[in-house]
Amino acid sequence: MIQESADVVVIGGGPAGATAAALLAAKGRDVVVLEKSKFPRYHVGESLMPFCYHTLDRLGLAEEMDKVGFTQKFSVQFVTGDGRQSRPFYFFQHYDHPSSTTWQVLRSQFDKMILDRARDNGATVHELTTAKSIVERDGNTEGVIAVDQDGACHEISCSMVIDASGRDALVQTKRKWRRRDPHLGKIAIWTYYKGAKRDPGLDAGSTTVAYLPEKGWFWYIPLGNDIVSVGIVAERDYLYRDSRDPGEILRKESGNNAWIAEHLNPGRQFGRYWSTGEYSYRSEFCAANGLLLVGDAFAFIDPVFSSGVFLALKSGEMAADAVDKALDANDFTASQFSDYGRELCRGIESMRALVYAFYDHRFSFADLIKAYPAVRGDLTDCLIGNLSKDFSDLFDAVSSFAKLPAELSYGAVLS
Repeated sequence: MIQESADVVVIGGGPAGATAAALLAAKGRDVVVLEKSKFPRYHVGESLMPFCYHTLDRLGLAEEMDKVGFTQKFSVQFVTGDGRQSRPFYFFQHYDHPSSTTWQVLRSQFDKMILDRARDNGATVHELTTAKSIVERDGNTEGVIAVDQDGACHEISCSMVIDASGRDALVQTKRKWRRRDPHLGKIAIWTYYKGAKRDPGLDAGSTTVAYLPEKGWFWYIPLGNDIVSVGIVAERDYLYRDSRDPGEILRKESGNNAWIAEHLNPGRQFGRYWSTGEYSYRSEFCAANGLLLVGDAFAFIDPVFSSGVFLALKSGEMAADAVDKALDANDFTASQFSDYGRELCRGIESMRALVYAFYDHRFSFADLIKAYPAVRGDLTDCLIGNLSKDFSDLFDAVSSFAKLPAELSYGAVLS
């Protein structure tokens, strides 16, 4: 066993972990990142919400995004099953700020940018190194045991562990903390097309959400190099009713939405078909003594509003500030992270309520705005990630069209 030490060990080098590591290292903290893969590596989730800008700006990466050449995203639009498009939600019409233009990213490149920034800021990054377990003594987290690419075993002692292990969710899995959302048990199937149709002008980079009425929805995300990411999200029983072949399923279902069929027709599918399930969950706890959960290792919401990367970046940023404060106080008890859990869960609940409304067949954005025009601003704020506000008026209006969920009671610190 190779013995090492650090102030903070971050498990996972994706957007949540790399953000936390980069910001803590910039404050002079001794940070070690354990990443099981070798970057760049493939990941789905290419569409960014506008408020990702603020964390990227703090990382010093906002200006780099355009230089890299990622597709610019000015809006999100919704399409009915028969091909009728909503009026796009143009972010700049609501919020006059550089963040009103966001991006559709190649995640392999985007994620590596953030991990490289952590390195540049002084974090030690061990790729091809897998965290196996958390070291816990007398109820306190004191380090991580990991195995590197050569099979050598390392015990890294530290004051704080940040679990950013993504959907692997190391702590959730080992401690059986995962709680699935009872009504959002969807699965996704997706692939990529070359040469598929793009809308003209500002809409060429828009995220399109296309409905399969009362069944599910498609995403259509234009990327660079004339590539489009397209996928379907729906109930498992519906998608697998006739076949379990993901290519066959996606090709068949694409014909059930006129807009999707038209846009894919000139394109050519390439690469593999992907699938995943268990789309919505939250950990019973966000923190324990010396331990903090971030990103998908803490919670994931159905991806209809592209909240995954935003919540990863935001929770990574919030975690860095909370852990830095704990290091200053030399106090790593779970109660130090109560504000972190409360604020993060409040934002997640706002997004979750909007997802529930989306899946209610009685709800439509057009009907909502027609009946309650005053809430358009709040609705756009929720869609762009401006979650630090009171959305009571918005959801009072939404509840006229859809049954909204009760707030989940879990996600706070382990007391």
